Parts: sequence; C-alpha cells; structure tokens
Amino acid sequence: MDDRSRDILHYVIKQFSDLSYIRPEDVPDIPLYMDQITGFMDSKLESCKRHPEDKILTKTMINNYTKNRVIPPPEKKKYSKDHLLLMIFVYYLKDFLQINDIKTLLSPLEEHFFMGSSGKSMSDIYQSAFDLVASQTDYMTKDIVRRLKLAQDTFPEAETDEEVYLYIFAFVCLLSFDVYVKKHLIESVIDELNKIREDTDHKE
Repeated sequence: MDDRSRDILHYVIKQFSDLSYIRPEDVPDIPLYMDQITGFMDSKLESCKRHPEDKILTKTMINNYTKNRVIPPPEKKKYSKDHLLLMIFVYYLKDFLQINDIKTLLSPLEEHFFMGSSGKSMSDIYQSAFDLVASQTDYMTKDIVRRLKLAQDTFPEAETDEEVYLYIFAFVCLLSFDVYVKKHLIESVIDELNKIREDTDHKE
C-alpha cells in the first residue's frame, strides 16, 4: 500500500471512529423543553455534522414528527426521557427512511413501551439496541478496511490524480451498493410489519 492509499485508509477509519453515539447513561432522566432537546442532540452528536453550521435536530423537525404522530405530543411543552429516546431513533433513521416508514417502525414502541405501559421500558429497549450496535463496531471497522483494500486492488496502479479518483470512486460504489441493498431490505421488512399490523387490526 503506497503512502496516498495509506493516508486515505487512515482518514476513513478516523471518520468512522470519530462518529458520536448517545450512550444510554447520557440521556437525561428529567423532562426537557424543546430548546434543551435540540441543544442536547447538537452537543452529543456534533461529530456527526457534515458542516459546522448543520443542526442535528431542529424545532421544525420535532414539530413535524409530532404532527405526523411519529412521536407523542409533549406534556405542558416538556418532553420526557421516552420522548427523547424516540427522537434519537428517528435521528438515526431519517436519512434513509421516509417518515411513514419510521412511524410504522416506531409505533409499536410507543404503543407498548412508552412511559412504562408494558413490562419493558423504553430505556431497556434503547440499552439493548445500543449494546447490539456497539458490539458490531469492530466488525464494521474491519469491513470498511476490507472494502477499501478491495477498491485499491481494482486500480492497483493508482498514482496519478485520475487513478486515485478511480480508486476512491470504486470504494464509494462498494459502500453505496451496500446502502442500496440494506435500504431496500429494511423497507421490505417494514412493509411486512405493516401487513402484520393490518392483519391484527382486522382480526380485532
């Protein structure tokens, strides 16, 4: 691996390792006003911003999610910890799923676990989801390195700027195809979830 390829590899791995996550223990256990919600999300996920002026979550977004019943309305203009946990899930889903798909996926959480309406709490579910994702970090890092090396092997003589571009383009194609396939798979699973819910509603 030449110096330029090594620099690209180090850059990509650094970008991945620098991504922020909201740990379960960092989620406030008290009701928050909307400004406090947006401030919390901005501070905890700052490294996820593409540009410094970007906002992780805005008042308009929150109002839109409430209007479309993706999250329940606040109580006396304050949002509970369960509200915030739902918003965190929405944040991770909104870049590749339509709002109706997010609603389909999260509605069972709201119906059965929001504000302790069932045995498990929203905090329990978020903890389990966080632990599951965290357990994949090492695998994902190795997979990114594998794809980067595969792209490099496709254009092994990448010395000029044009050839380095082809190497980077091949890497982006590999990542894009992965996103494309997984997005369609997620949509298919959500469609199936919709069918299950509709069948259940008809039986009742």
